[in-house]
Amino acid sequence: MAVPLLRVFCFALAVAASALLLGGTASGAAGEPPRVLVAEFDNDVNPVTQGYLQDVFERGARDGYDAVVVELDTPGGLGSSMREIVKSMLALPIPVIVYVAPSGSSADSAGAVIGQAADVLAMAPQTNIGSSTPISTSGEDISKDLRRKVVNDAAAYISELAREHGRNPDASEAMVREAANFGAREALAKDIVDVVAPTLRGLLETIDGRVTKPKGLRLETAGAVVERTEMSLWKRALDLLVDPNVITLMLSLGLVGLLVELYSPGLVFPGTVGAISLLVGLYGLQVLPVSVAGVLLLLLAAGFWVAEAFVPSHGALTLAGGVTFVIGALLLFDPAGESYQVSLWTAVSVALTLTLLLGVALQRVARARRNPVEVGVDRLVGTLAEVRRDGYVHVNGELWRARGADGRPLTPGETVTVKAVEDGLGLVVASTPTERVST
Repeated sequence: MAVPLLRVFCFALAVAASALLLGGTASGAAGEPPRVLVAEFDNDVNPVTQGYLQDVFERGARDGYDAVVVELDTPGGLGSSMREIVKSMLALPIPVIVYVAPSGSSADSAGAVIGQAADVLAMAPQTNIGSSTPISTSGEDISKDLRRKVVNDAAAYISELAREHGRNPDASEAMVREAANFGAREALAKDIVDVVAPTLRGLLETIDGRVTKPKGLRLETAGAVVERTEMSLWKRALDLLVDPNVITLMLSLGLVGLLVELYSPGLVFPGTVGAISLLVGLYGLQVLPVSVAGVLLLLLAAGFWVAEAFVPSHGALTLAGGVTFVIGALLLFDPAGESYQVSLWTAVSVALTLTLLLGVALQRVARARRNPVEVGVDRLVGTLAEVRRDGYVHVNGELWRARGADGRPLTPGETVTVKAVEDGLGLVVASTPTERVST
């Protein structure tokens, strides 16, 4: 009996050890802290920053993060990019938390709409949100009917987002219709935001266990492992190229480089720099909405500058090109709104520089083309020369074989005039009363 009892005892020990091992493993897996991906967003809303946030959302869902936090500080931006960001947030299967932080930050204009699309909208103390009234494409003037349509559309959009996420739709609508702007505490009191938290860690602890609207996702953020991400160097470079002033400079450099290469073929460097600059400028034109009138005015300005080389306008075409360039540059990004306008000083500075460079350069090119050709031996006719020994004359630093036009011998030291150039590259000279030529 002792042996069977021993076997039963050993089997029971094995089962107990297995149970403990499996239980320990399960509890270890269950005890893993949640992971939160934090994206720093301290820029305006444009196609480049839109792509950055969409990449972050995709990474959060793909890599199994429990939530994505967008630390927001933005003056707003393009409505088209804002709507694409909102669509990505609404479709994400994990919670998206928008946190207006750090203190001193703001979520203005398009940023306020993005905030209302978040599963949780939080603010740090001493931050603000609002001022979401759409800017007209012309900056200020807009017809009454068109303005009503634009404002009604934006107001309905933000109020619907607020309503579906359990927030105050009327106060959110006021941010569009009245350009209302609220500080963090006031926004919390008016139910525009969900939480006011001084730190990200405090925010994650506060919202743990909440169920989001309308997705119905339970937040597990207490003690979360926070992983931060920011725009890559390449994205930041692309974001810089979206600046209207930089685009204008690139287009101008491209124009100068290509014109210099056309009028002086073979230099290579100006053409290369011009082509690269032009392509970079065209990238910016592709990303931002542009005015057709602005593009046509810039092309007209280039046409005026080129025409100056062929039409003797005494600088009138050059001046017209400069004025046209300034007007075209100011209108170029008109549809993008007030935040994406070329600075007046940038437009004037570039126009003055191009007017001086192209105007002076092209005039000199035209003058040179009108001058007689000064190459070849024919240019020696009429030139003074000094007779040397053995029937040679010294002219323009060179020795040429020569003979007298009247057949008489040439006297060394005598000053003569070149009358003709013979087929065998010999000169025909004649005596002249001019004084001895200095050599």
